[in-house]
Amino acid sequence: MVTLNNDQKGLALIVDDELSNRVILKSLLKKNGYDVIQAENGAEALRLCIDTRPDIVFMDIRMPVMDGYEAVKRIREIDLPYFLPIIFLTAMTDEDALSKCIDVGGDDFLTKPFSHAILRSKIISMERIKALHHRTNSLSGQLMKDQEMAESVFSGAVLANNVAEDKIDRLLKPAELFSGDVFLTAYAPSQDMNVLLGDFTGHGLAAAIGALPTSEVFRAMTNKGFNPAQILAGINRKLFTLLPTGMFFATQFVSISRDLDYVTISNCGMPDILILDGMTGMIKERVSSNSLPLGITEDIDFQETLVRINIQPGDRFLLISDGVSEARNSLNEYFGQKRVEEAITRKGEMTAFDSIVHSLKSFCQDAPQDDDISLAEIPCTTDILPDWDSRTTDPKPNKNETSEEDPIEFTLKLTGKRLRDADPVPLVINQIQEIEGLSRHRRHLFTILTELYVNALDHGVLRLSSELKNSPEGFTKYFSARQQRLAVLSDGFVSISITSYSSKDQGKIRISVRDSGDGFDVSAYRNKVDVGCNRLFSGRGIKLVEELCESVIYQQSGNCVEAVYFWSKDVDAA
Repeated sequence: MVTLNNDQKGLALIVDDELSNRVILKSLLKKNGYDVIQAENGAEALRLCIDTRPDIVFMDIRMPVMDGYEAVKRIREIDLPYFLPIIFLTAMTDEDALSKCIDVGGDDFLTKPFSHAILRSKIISMERIKALHHRTNSLSGQLMKDQEMAESVFSGAVLANNVAEDKIDRLLKPAELFSGDVFLTAYAPSQDMNVLLGDFTGHGLAAAIGALPTSEVFRAMTNKGFNPAQILAGINRKLFTLLPTGMFFATQFVSISRDLDYVTISNCGMPDILILDGMTGMIKERVSSNSLPLGITEDIDFQETLVRINIQPGDRFLLISDGVSEARNSLNEYFGQKRVEEAITRKGEMTAFDSIVHSLKSFCQDAPQDDDISLAEIPCTTDILPDWDSRTTDPKPNKNETSEEDPIEFTLKLTGKRLRDADPVPLVINQIQEIEGLSRHRRHLFTILTELYVNALDHGVLRLSSELKNSPEGFTKYFSARQQRLAVLSDGFVSISITSYSSKDQGKIRISVRDSGDGFDVSAYRNKVDVGCNRLFSGRGIKLVEELCESVIYQQSGNCVEAVYFWSKDVDAA
């Protein structure tokens, strides 16, 4: 390498088989502040470019061993970390020959003979272009570093809090550094598991801007116990406010029940959600899109988009973005939904996920990726659900030290159509948490309130018979009847009253739930549950409430229940 003085512009390489031409040009370049090295043919020039890394090249066309055209092609194949200007020197005036100078990788040409003034102008022009290239590369490098840092923070904020990561097979392959696809999982206080796969319009950073607020709303509302329709509505409101016109969020949402007996699904503008039989591995159900994507309008009734499907432990479901079916090969053919399902049918000993990924890679090979690709296979097995103990652990609160002085009381009453549209449980839980700071008891309180409220609404106001739930098939009839009766509900009420007592680091909460229903024979109901609790599909919720609470007392012919829950800040019952 040549060491340059501070007042020198760099190293110039002259490539010409005529000594006289090299001597003349060397003299001119010296006057312009360059150090000069020389080559007699293209092959020698190629070697010098590799060894010395010149700052500018002056290339003759007609030379022995290797001509200028071939030499420039080879030089452009060298992975240089900077822009290398190449100016052709030629006595030819043929337009095709001059055009070829640019086609093979040259940046300009000088027609012999040339004056010092013209040479100097060409040099100044190339230096200006080189400076712009350097500036562009510097900015591009800084931008890439910033994006990599942002992507790291972004991924941490969006993906790091996902649950059951090691139990779920997933492929998230962005078309650029940032992905417009979002995959989220979280546990509800009810011990249900919520899963969301979404696809923002486009890809890259512009498409990824909505992922952070989406994940925040999804996790916050799941953690507070809101139901799937409310969570989707919350995300939709947020995105409708934030996203620019023309941008939206197609979404697949699945909520797996804690008993692995059903899933609640919403598909808003995405490919079919496929449910696979746990025994055969074949497709047994599919849920197609029945709604607009999120972020387009506020006027979406997400309750109407929900589909409830009975499942068996061991069933699996596939969430797939359109980037899979729209992936293309070198012949510009689409992978398509048909190939997705053929991969499942022909999977052999592989999982459906592995078979689809293998088929997709074989199909696309090295073809450029146009869109983000996302695929997830979620097993409906106990190990994906939270391993939470339903009971509190020692130490037990000392009930004698719990004062009943200065209680905090509030009541929430829902009537008529409000019962159809609102879920009061998260609101009450959040109010209790704001007052007493009982975040560690959230799950227990959520379970107690949910069971008591749902019983009051379903069996009291809606007059649904729990007999329908005495078989897995009955669940479908039960929830269908529930939706029908909610849709036409215009009267009735459910009232929730909370009285909270606290003393030092412990206390108790009295929860009273009253409804407008006719009530029921409490003693007959208890006898039936006690005798058949191991084989009945209904009645299990009240048994759990009784396990969690100090007391559960039904009053007024069964349409009013009071439960007392003791808490201690030393007991981790979250």
